[in-house]
Amino acid sequence: MSTERQYGWMWVEACEVLDRAERLQRQLLRYMGPGGDAAVWEPPVDVQETPDGLILLFALPGVVPEEIDIKLEPGELTVSARRPLRLAHPDAVIRRLEIPHGRFVRRITLAGTPVQIGETRYVNGCLEVRLVPTAENRARE
Repeated sequence: MSTERQYGWMWVEACEVLDRAERLQRQLLRYMGPGGDAAVWEPPVDVQETPDGLILLFALPGVVPEEIDIKLEPGELTVSARRPLRLAHPDAVIRRLEIPHGRFVRRITLAGTPVQIGETRYVNGCLEVRLVPTAENRARE
């Protein structure tokens, strides 16, 4: 048996395994988890403390700014939204997914002086949230 013929069947078998893996991956991507509203990822965040308060920078590529929900409760800041999976073409076959998609929730525990949201802005796929001391705390200083 020639070497070319010997490895030919291995190549065919490897291609079949890859096809099965792609079909399984497509089926997995249709699964929405325990509920359609379940959070499936957490965005990374940078937190900086300045003399004026805190600056939180959330990496949210592909998230529509109008759909971002920001809640400030005593001791916690919560940012949530959904990043839809966008295919470049309806017949596209996904070969790799590294950028997270689906619903996300990120909770940041806040300790110390009570704060309020001073400013928020969304630039280049990043959400910046500035937290400043409440008016009551600034009056005491």
